[in-house]
Amino acid sequence: DLILPNGGTPAGTSSPASSSSLLNRLQLDDDIDGETRDLFVTVDDPKKHVCTMETYITYRITTKVGPFLSSAHMCYSSLTLILFHSPHLQSTRVEFDLPEYSVRRRYQDFDWLRNKLEESQPTHLIPPLPEKFVVKGVVDRFSEEFVETRRKALDKFLKRITDHPVLSFNEHFHVFLTAKDLNAYKKQGMALLTRVGESVKHVTGGYKLRSRPLEFAAVGEYLDTFALKLGTIDRIAQRIIKEEIEYLVELREYGPVYSTWSALEGELAEPLEGVSACIGNCSAALEELTDDMTEDFLPVLREYILYSDSMKSVLKKRDQVQAEYEAKLEAVAVRKEERPKVRAAACRGRAAPGGQRVVPTCCCPVNP
Repeated sequence: DLILPNGGTPAGTSSPASSSSLLNRLQLDDDIDGETRDLFVTVDDPKKHVCTMETYITYRITTKVGPFLSSAHMCYSSLTLILFHSPHLQSTRVEFDLPEYSVRRRYQDFDWLRNKLEESQPTHLIPPLPEKFVVKGVVDRFSEEFVETRRKALDKFLKRITDHPVLSFNEHFHVFLTAKDLNAYKKQGMALLTRVGESVKHVTGGYKLRSRPLEFAAVGEYLDTFALKLGTIDRIAQRIIKEEIEYLVELREYGPVYSTWSALEGELAEPLEGVSACIGNCSAALEELTDDMTEDFLPVLREYILYSDSMKSVLKKRDQVQAEYEAKLEAVAVRKEERPKVRAAACRGRAAPGGQRVVPTCCCPVNP
């Protein structure tokens, strides 16, 4: 098996030929063969908790580890067959001690997990979390519709991490899935990480890169244009949905008028009922169209926007590392330039008792 130190990529892995190919690799439909998985995670059973200080929703995270042996590792020797039928098989995920876990997590726990993944795997694209408010204009975040929408998004978030060949083995992900009390892990290392992050920002805050690689510059420009176009589409879609909802309200009020009118006009009853039925059909079709845009189109569009933001974050961290590296190179170059001057000054200032000059033992030139 190929082991990648520090979450790196194999040396033979080629970079994308163009900036667009990097986005084309994103798999938003999650069509991964279930037979190749050895870790299964589901998010379900949302529950509302009412406390003195706050009210929040928790979700049950169920993790099942398996299979014990995959078909790719099976052979037809008698020893393997004996092991395969043994009841004491170990899971392919050796970091898990039990075959199944069940814990409860709230939204801020998912946010903690993502932040930890970004800190420990800065070169990897971390799947985005659903926004704090998934649908604009939602006031009741405890409604069944909102909670179910968030549950689906959180379930997809964990499944993407589970299917990732590097992120799924992250120690913080293991803690998230197995620890009964996550707060104890949240407090560990917070002060140190904060100081390290602030120091990096201080070093690279006002620094401008001298030579940004063309490949990353092209990806950054592509992401800026891509995000700008997606933002425009998102605003147009939001406006269309708003107008459709307003029109739907008017149709629902307009339809019953013809039904009432048909009851008062005997000769015009049939055509008026036909108009009322036509308005009802239009209302049903418009409602279906609005639901499709709200439930199918907008979430996918928002995912692309969030993924674009995630990629920008990765590029920004890469630029910070390069800026820190260039700053250290400049500091080293300055010290090299100052070293001969320091040696010369040290040699000229050396004297013996009585004012007699001492012949310097260093190799630097000394003026007579």
